[in-house]
Amino acid sequence: MNKKFNIQTILIAPLDWGFGHTTRCIPIIQVLLQNNFTVIIAASGKQKILLQQEFPSLTFIDLRGYNISYAKNKFLLPCKILMQVPKILLAIRNEKKWLQFAIEKYKIDVVISDNRYGLHSTKIPCVFITHQLLVKMPFKWLENLAQKINYHFINKFSASWIPDFEGDKNIAGKLAHPSKMPSTAVSYIGLLSRFSKIEEVVMQYNYCIILSGPEPQRTILEDKIFAEINTLKENILLIRGKPDCNKTFKTPDNITIKNHLPGNEISKAMQESNFIICRSGYTTVMEFLSLHKKAILIPTPGQTEQEYLAKKLMQQQWCFSIEQKNFQLQKILADVKLFPFQQPQLTENNLQNKIVELLQNLTIAQD
Repeated sequence: MNKKFNIQTILIAPLDWGFGHTTRCIPIIQVLLQNNFTVIIAASGKQKILLQQEFPSLTFIDLRGYNISYAKNKFLLPCKILMQVPKILLAIRNEKKWLQFAIEKYKIDVVISDNRYGLHSTKIPCVFITHQLLVKMPFKWLENLAQKINYHFINKFSASWIPDFEGDKNIAGKLAHPSKMPSTAVSYIGLLSRFSKIEEVVMQYNYCIILSGPEPQRTILEDKIFAEINTLKENILLIRGKPDCNKTFKTPDNITIKNHLPGNEISKAMQESNFIICRSGYTTVMEFLSLHKKAILIPTPGQTEQEYLAKKLMQQQWCFSIEQKNFQLQKILADVKLFPFQQPQLTENNLQNKIVELLQNLTIAQD
């Protein structure tokens, strides 16, 4: 038993929506291990593989994901998601039942759920991690309805942790700072990044391209890049975001392709690159901001959150952004050299102290 707390075993469970929810749990897991907690991870598929590579000695439990499928056409995505609502609700109900079993079998004291809505219990403190209190929608009435449904689930948790900063100098804007807040306790825990800055860096690449996110959009963007990449003269590293793939590629000497890299190697590669080309997923944004890197963002078509973030950050000149349908690699590389990047001045946060404080508050509230 951890001497500071009445808790020892903590379950971490990220949503299987790309890798963002998974990778932003890594710094939280590291803090918990540094404070001598026992950490159990619930995941499946590619997300489980990634976390096993980062934490091979931890206990892993198979927990089925929501397994959401996506449309190739961005305008069909809302309909595609709507059609899967019954499947999502069933997954939420099933994971809620699963949690009651897991609490008893693994003697779990606290649950930290990253956007998995069913992982709450009246038996123990349960935390919900999200940066999206406001779910962006094409119509205001639909946005209000989505927020009402979102809060219906969030309010079942003991607390909600928001990976952003309080006040005006924040990353997520209205997504994490809506006018109406949930009734459960909300805490802003600052930027979450698994990466640390390297003191002395020797530049190796002009561009580091990081593919991520759900299919089929990951492959659609990859195909656009492959159509041009071999014609470029600059040094380029492409990380495909496929930890379960062993495919090899024959490329010119200036092009390096990796199926996947562990976190420490991705961090090194990003810092050895002049520019990052990536999706505007929130976790990815936090990672390149934490390293003070210039980025070219390509929001996943139809994901309104990513489209909002990319537009907001480009208006602030924190990054350059382009829609996937307009993406032409050679043209973008020329345009970005003229863009007036501004370095954001974000508050430094001590994640370790914040997490420890919030866990103490949870145990006090539970008593």
